[in-house]
Amino acid sequence: MNFLTELSQYMMENSSELFALTIEHILMVAYGIGLALLVGVPMGIIAARFEKLAPFIISITNILQLIPSLAMLAILMLYLGLGFETMVVGLFLYSLLPIVRNTYVGIKEVDPSIMEAGKGSGMTTFQLLRKVQLPLSIPFLMAGLRVASVIAIAVACIGPYIGAEGLGKEIISGISLQSEVKIYAGAIPATILAIIADLCLGGIEKKTKKRIA
Repeated sequence: MNFLTELSQYMMENSSELFALTIEHILMVAYGIGLALLVGVPMGIIAARFEKLAPFIISITNILQLIPSLAMLAILMLYLGLGFETMVVGLFLYSLLPIVRNTYVGIKEVDPSIMEAGKGSGMTTFQLLRKVQLPLSIPFLMAGLRVASVIAIAVACIGPYIGAEGLGKEIISGISLQSEVKIYAGAIPATILAIIADLCLGGIEKKTKKRIA
């Protein structure tokens, strides 16, 4: 039996378990990215609004990104314990940088003449942000979300080290058992998820650019 036949047979026989692991993987990433959007977009707005705070905010998110993922999760595990929630917090922290930075850049890139026109029409600072700056910065935000999603899908694969599951369970089990079949059975769906996320978010990014143009 060649490797591809063995792999396909293993994946068919364990399809229900692999499907459940894929769903858990998606949920971990979705919750982590969702939290990063809720926190990161306001942080990017604050950085753009108050220039003196921008280096501090960007530096914090840069430092979080530079911490090795396994070390970050180990630190979180000490304080939050093992499990799904700890992995979500780790993904949230790793997803902040691209979202904060791209929100900041998107708002700063708005043409000053458009801002002046808005002010001339009597818009308040909040109205300018809501009706002008945020809509025009969406392509930048989508680009950040695209990067964050791909990173989060990859980082989530080490979730089993801290008691979470996801597709990393199959990969790490394969490493422990020295089974290529199990490694690929977890790695292939994770790779497909990353490709789908990249293509879908990339398509949305292009559409938003066309609308603005």
